[in-house]
Amino acid sequence: MDAPNYEELSAFLGEWGPFQRIVFFLLSLSIVPNGFTGISIVFVGDTPPHRCLIPASANLSAAWRNSAVPLEAANGVTRHSQCTRYRLDVIKAFSDKGYLPGVDVNVSDVQQEGCADGWEYERGTYASTIVTEWDLVCEDEWKTPLTSSIFFGGVLTGSFLSGQLSDRFIPESPRWLLSQGRVEEAEAILRNAARMNRVMAPEVIFQSVQAESKTEKVKPHNICDLVRSSNIRFISITLGLVWTILSIGYFALSLNTSNLHGHIYLNCFISAAIEVPAYISAWLLLRYCARRYCLFSTLFLGGVVLLFIQLLPQDLNLLSIALEMLGKFGVTAAFSIVYAYTAELYPTVLRNTALGACSMASRVGSISAPYFIYLGKYSKFLPYIIMGSLTVVSGLLSLLLPESHQQPLPETLDHMQRIQGCKKKRGSRNVSIGAEEEVKISETL
Repeated sequence: MDAPNYEELSAFLGEWGPFQRIVFFLLSLSIVPNGFTGISIVFVGDTPPHRCLIPASANLSAAWRNSAVPLEAANGVTRHSQCTRYRLDVIKAFSDKGYLPGVDVNVSDVQQEGCADGWEYERGTYASTIVTEWDLVCEDEWKTPLTSSIFFGGVLTGSFLSGQLSDRFIPESPRWLLSQGRVEEAEAILRNAARMNRVMAPEVIFQSVQAESKTEKVKPHNICDLVRSSNIRFISITLGLVWTILSIGYFALSLNTSNLHGHIYLNCFISAAIEVPAYISAWLLLRYCARRYCLFSTLFLGGVVLLFIQLLPQDLNLLSIALEMLGKFGVTAAFSIVYAYTAELYPTVLRNTALGACSMASRVGSISAPYFIYLGKYSKFLPYIIMGSLTVVSGLLSLLLPESHQQPLPETLDHMQRIQGCKKKRGSRNVSIGAEEEVKISETL
């Protein structure tokens, strides 16, 4: 059912009283643990420097023990091989005979073998990680992004369970209750809020709504309504793609901090700190700018700077990190904007369902994000090219969505904004259109 003039009928509460502040801070408090759990995989799933283990039982001389692992060049840096060693039986024979590597024996001619006795990991940064505990290196290296995906899958399950619990620390939305015809419950919540805000509530808050609720049957809505008509189907699919790509970019850039030049903890701090100005910028954009252009500009910024990284010389590491952080800035701001934009596009009867569906779509992106980082094993710039291209495309897609800035929140499906090129009934947006006209509009989309 429709809830006309909800803002006017509930204006007696004020905009920022104790009730609103308590709800805001309780919701904010429930988000804090997500930061710890969501980014912890950067450290617990990192791969420290490693080399083949040379067991003490081999009884090699010091010279042969130091030369048992071949050197190789990787990204312009010479290091010990991470997956091969010289055949242990061969170099043991040389060691027993007193031969010296590089003097009596040309070591590069010795046959190599895999790390049959396991690996030796650098322990200066981590005591242990998932990788060191399960030896997810060399031929098992492909399992590393799988563990990260399983981690984010667990976050998805935990979000569902904790969400059910948090829905009980917070009162139901009176606006949604009205849309379901539950007028008495909506009034009870507002009267309780009025007491907390120390204001006087009217004797009857939703008098006109009460009269309508007695004669009007509430139509149930479910997730199928997100694709019922061409207009809402286009909006739902477009937002689903945008949320998925945003999640890929955000979590991939967060996970990639362990691969950046410099100290991992400093890089992670910078990656987190850049989100503060990103959220402030998103807040300012949402207050003063059109939603489509807010989302497009931040997505376009994030995508373009990631594409520029491949054009930099390899020795400009600091500039590469700066561009990656700028890309993280754009993606983070866009992620913040898309939440508000999505809520404004959908009507009250579907708002929670739509946000939940889009959030589920974003989890597909977070589960996929580790594999984008894994592509860097084949080409350093491949993850940036793919993420940058997808982010720019999603920014262009956002321009096709309807505008919701300075528009009243839709209460029913009839009140939803329509995509560009769709026919729309003239007159007030709060006037419901008939069922026959709705069918005609749907047929034209």
